[in-house]
Amino acid sequence: MERKPDKSGPKRVAQTREERLKAALKANLKRRKAQAKARSGADGESGNKQD
Repeated sequence: MERKPDKSGPKRVAQTREERLKAALKANLKRRKAQAKARSGADGESGNKQD
């Protein structure tokens, strides 16, 4: 028996790719926000301000 090619293949691949990219972007943004928060907290405590 032969298998017929799945016509929804490229669309499904594109959809899973978009979901992966969306998840990666969300994780990256979360990490960057945490880094910025940590930096601003560290800058405030040290008292070394740059003008």
